[in-house]
Amino acid sequence: MAQTNKDKDFMTRLADRGEQVVGRITDFPGAKTLVDSMASLTKQLNETQRRLRSLDPLEKRVTALEKRLEKMEGKGSTAKRATPRKKTSTAKPASSKPRTPPKPPGPSS
Repeated sequence: MAQTNKDKDFMTRLADRGEQVVGRITDFPGAKTLVDSMASLTKQLNETQRRLRSLDPLEKRVTALEKRLEKMEGKGSTAKRATPRKKTSTAKPASSKPRTPPKPPGPSS
């Protein structure tokens, strides 16, 4: 029992000391800036948590839509579709029209 009373007394003294420090924290130089920064950080953290919580339902909707799309496309939708590519050994001209040689300059009729 004696140990329990000592623990309670110690905790009471520690709590009192903490209250004194919190009460005098504004007397320290730069402490107000620190307290204001901590308050601002708390607000920003709460806002970030709120935004992250709003993303969870959106992720669930996207997952459901992806599953629906897979069902609509069929089984082959997950793998890339292989498209045959033409192999060329020489470069082809950009236009598809056959080229005709230019006419030599001369008298026009």
